[in-house]
Amino acid sequence: MVDCFSKSKRSEIMGRISGKDTKPELVIRSLLHCNGYRFRLHRKDLPGKPDLCLPKYKTVIFVHGCYWHRHKKCKKGQSSPTTNIEFWKEKFAKTVKRDKKSKTELGKTRLECIDYLGMRNKKQRIIRRKLAKKPQKNYYII
Repeated sequence: MVDCFSKSKRSEIMGRISGKDTKPELVIRSLLHCNGYRFRLHRKDLPGKPDLCLPKYKTVIFVHGCYWHRHKKCKKGQSSPTTNIEFWKEKFAKTVKRDKKSKTELGKTRLECIDYLGMRNKKQRIIRRKLAKKPQKNYYII
């Protein structure tokens, strides 16, 4: 399949994609804040730079996209580009490996690690219900 954009235009488009402040992340932040939770964003001193950190509850949240983090139960997580296949396989494998490494290192710090997948965005009502109760020690928020 031939790209309809020039290399420079495609590079410009891809350069605008950001890993922070994505729609699923903003939804989770909004829900947490509305329910009285206070959190820190993108803590660089923690392994994997989690999207959200709730220090009071010793919990971190990673907001993952199904496609990039290869969610096995989702249609998007199973699809792959049809061009430059080896490059994409390697890129996806590195992402999954980095996720596992971050979780392992976070486990050593005794922080609870929660992965939130963007596809769950459709289930906001369920999430709100789960957030209605304040978490206690070792209580999963999502």
